[in-house]
Amino acid sequence: MINNKVLSIILGGGQGSRLYPLTADRSKPAVPIAGKYRLVDIPISNCINADIKRIYVLTQFNSASLNRHIKNTYHFSFFSSAFVDVLAAEQTMQSDKWFQGTADAVRQSMHHFLSNDFKYALILSGDQLYNMDLEDMIAKHEESNAEISIATHPVNAKDATGFGLLKTNDQNIITSFIEKPAADLLPDWTSDVSDEMKAEGRNYLASMGIYIFNRDLLIKLMQNPDTNDFGKEIIPQSIHNHKTYSYQYEGYWTDIGTIDSFFEANLGLTDDIPKFNLYADDRVYTNARILPTSKISGTLLNKTVIADGCIVHAAKIERSVIGIRSRIGKESVVLNTYMMGNDSYESLERIEKENIQILLGIGDRCYINNCIIDKNCRIGDDVKIEGGKHLKDIETDSYQIKDGIVVIKKGAIIPKGTIIK
Repeated sequence: MINNKVLSIILGGGQGSRLYPLTADRSKPAVPIAGKYRLVDIPISNCINADIKRIYVLTQFNSASLNRHIKNTYHFSFFSSAFVDVLAAEQTMQSDKWFQGTADAVRQSMHHFLSNDFKYALILSGDQLYNMDLEDMIAKHEESNAEISIATHPVNAKDATGFGLLKTNDQNIITSFIEKPAADLLPDWTSDVSDEMKAEGRNYLASMGIYIFNRDLLIKLMQNPDTNDFGKEIIPQSIHNHKTYSYQYEGYWTDIGTIDSFFEANLGLTDDIPKFNLYADDRVYTNARILPTSKISGTLLNKTVIADGCIVHAAKIERSVIGIRSRIGKESVVLNTYMMGNDSYESLERIEKENIQILLGIGDRCYINNCIIDKNCRIGDDVKIEGGKHLKDIETDSYQIKDGIVVIKKGAIIPKGTIIK
């Protein structure tokens, strides 16, 4: 079944500089999360769970791995109109420029969207972690006879200055909007939220960057070439002229825009009851790899998530996410770490033939704490990495330290005996 009223547009984001070095050679939506998924799997899965199966993903930076992931993952019946397509920025007769913002990305791609029959355009972000009932949001949009709907999330005063805030009337129709207000303006922007949200001090309604537009209105709004961004221009300019509904969502949601938020979102999956639940009935879809079960020998595991195809001989792993095909050597200790894993295995024959000295994965007798290990890294024996706030932000050819988190770059080789602390 396909919801033929809705066309989904997932915004891949800009260069992703705040997630560097994870975005050095991949777009933000292609960044691996939770040991086996990609960020883009989250909005796509939310759409599929709502029977929305006509999906465009807009991107312009480092889109090769994203293209490959989507091509290998999302296959629908030949007899269905369902698709997930990547649209990279392209030169046309109308424009020879890169996307200048979220609205401009949609504007430049409108000729692709309008080749489809749809009533509503659902616009999502490609770098957020959440599990929302999009079907319910669409139903509320229709019931309210809105022209635009915005998903909103209660936030506290500390976070409020980083978002677009809004206020509504008693019918959840948005009456005012401000983009990233100064702290001294916040007393005028409190909203009516649930008692649970009030108890947590989350009294401000923030835009989640998730929108529904009626087709005809979106076409009209996109005809103004001077508006490049939804949050900064389109939404503030529209709320007084077009009925705009606030769909309040109080579940788990995080905007993964920094290394710190990315790190905490992944390690949060190791909690006994994680805020983002991968074990719910609403599935998160990804590439269905054919991998063996993971093999663990002599390892004490505590609050740890281990993906498929791993070979683990570590002494201890705690509060860590271990990605696909990971290898961890004997007597090693891994704490508070997200290890993304490997794209392939190394055969014994290849190791001997090429005289490989440092194998893929983590070697023997290593100590790794507060670390992100990107794909296909080689960490030699007796390496000590002790991340933490005591470390200054620096960058080398093989790793970068950001906010106390040591990020081992994709494909990096860390020599035996290296100490980072």
